[in-house]
Amino acid sequence: MQNEKLRNVAIIAHVDHGKTTLVDQMLKQGGVYRENQETVERVMDSNDLERERGITILAKNTAIEYGDTQLNLVDTPGPAAFGGEVERILKMVNGVILLVDAAEGPMPQNRFVLSRALELGHRVIVVINKIDRPDQRIHDVIDEVLELLLDLDATADQLDSPMLFCSARQGICSYSPDVPGTDLKPLFDTILDYIPAPEADLDQPFQMLVSAIDYNEFVGRIAIGRIERGTLKQNQEIAVCNYHNPDTPAKKAKAVSMYEFQGLGKVPITAATAGNIIAMSGIGDITIGDTICDPTCVEALPFVKISAPTVEMTFSVNDSPYAGRDGKFVTSRQLRERLSRETLKDVSLRVSEIEGAMDAFNVAGRGEMSLSILIETMRREGYEFQVSPPRVLYQTIDGKKCEPIERLVVDVPSESVGAVIEKLGARKADMQEMTPVGNRMKIEFLLPARGLFGYRNEFMTDTKGEGIMASVFDSYAPYKGDLTRRNTGSLISFETGTAVGYGLFNAQDRGALFIGPGVEVYEGMVVGISPKLEDITVNVCRKKQLTNTRAAGSDDALRLIPPRQMSLEQCLEFLADDELLEVTPKNLRIRKTILNHEQRMKASHGNKKK
Repeated sequence: MQNEKLRNVAIIAHVDHGKTTLVDQMLKQGGVYRENQETVERVMDSNDLERERGITILAKNTAIEYGDTQLNLVDTPGPAAFGGEVERILKMVNGVILLVDAAEGPMPQNRFVLSRALELGHRVIVVINKIDRPDQRIHDVIDEVLELLLDLDATADQLDSPMLFCSARQGICSYSPDVPGTDLKPLFDTILDYIPAPEADLDQPFQMLVSAIDYNEFVGRIAIGRIERGTLKQNQEIAVCNYHNPDTPAKKAKAVSMYEFQGLGKVPITAATAGNIIAMSGIGDITIGDTICDPTCVEALPFVKISAPTVEMTFSVNDSPYAGRDGKFVTSRQLRERLSRETLKDVSLRVSEIEGAMDAFNVAGRGEMSLSILIETMRREGYEFQVSPPRVLYQTIDGKKCEPIERLVVDVPSESVGAVIEKLGARKADMQEMTPVGNRMKIEFLLPARGLFGYRNEFMTDTKGEGIMASVFDSYAPYKGDLTRRNTGSLISFETGTAVGYGLFNAQDRGALFIGPGVEVYEGMVVGISPKLEDITVNVCRKKQLTNTRAAGSDDALRLIPPRQMSLEQCLEFLADDELLEVTPKNLRIRKTILNHEQRMKASHGNKKK
């Protein structure tokens, strides 16, 4: 039996292809808002970081009433680093809307998510978005989407997927690229006609797979998932088991409170039936992949394990001379609690303590981006800590040391192709294909994940800011040999004090500076970048010696070059193996692991002898 009053759909696309904007318009046209209600753009991106960066980080659920049918929509993350979010969301739905930019066409994340959806046998509605872009190439993109479906071994039915043409910003959709629409009715109708209603076997015992976890300070973990069969009533006795841990006995619990999604919020309910996507609180240590079921029929549902993390960083207590000035949370206990709380929400994150180090933790995730967003979130919450440079996690496969390989797609102006291929070649990249797109070139590479560390800045310089790059984890392959992480050195402060114009004027001849006058520095702090490979120590606190002789021009104003402002991502990319990033709510400071110049020299000479 199918519940015809329900449709469960996920929206999948690459970063900035318009998922969240489309959901905005669907909410408006689905009657979620009152006619005179004030609304904000990208309402689903509720997190400050999401709004600032214009990306979706956390998957979110919403529901729209269209006629007498409830559409459960899930807005999924686009960046590859949050693929763990996407994998589990697909277990909750019966079909997907594949959103593709009418100019950029399918990107790596489309391949990754779409392959997962096709494996699960989901039906696909293809929506070509941004058809109002002046550089749109709709007919080419249609061919690219069909090629992608063929590449991913789509079935005959999946290849025959309906295709719609849409401008999410204008809130219009049509069946033909040449006939503009007036509203999103074609999209709503296609969802009802093409996406199957969920199976609803109400006579069987209750069973539900937990596909997502929400967290609330008041009620703790909230399990989100689709009821596979049966009915659940409030305060009903339930059992929790896991498919991958068959020997662990099922835990008894109670369905304390249940919610269903309605518009932008959750509404408390007393009962829910098969096919519905619901949220449930009251089970303390529930985790993604657990099955909640009737105690009289304990059967765990199979669940694909989330892919293992590929990148790791060390988070440690801040021990710099300026530690404790800005932060509200500075101790190892507070850092440990915050990181373990993050693992409740982020299933692809791993936190482990380092043997013999009470104040340092290894944090592994799926790429630099997911870790940098965690760092920025903690910084805004008032945490103060240090992080090491990112490093990849190796695996031993068939007795060989293997490393994670990324599939990188770059879209660059034709005149930048040579520089990009040369730089990536030095980073052990293998070119897979090259496709001209107008006066630009789309090139696909396979390269070690560590080859991407620190490359983004160079890429933007080589393409004069016009390049687009996107990568997704591809596979593990045998270790490809050593790579030079950085071909520049650091300018290091020689003493602790306040930077002054005279000292900076003399230091700027040695390289580009990160700081201006009046900035407090300490011994061992990195204050700039040296064009040479070796590090150079500079004294930015040095004042001009006063003498009683005066010469013409000796008191002329010193011309200082404006300092280079570094974002968090740029700081992480810049870090050398013997450097750390000090993160506080107000400052980002790069420093040497060993601050004292003499001790640092001894350590480096000792390493060379070995």
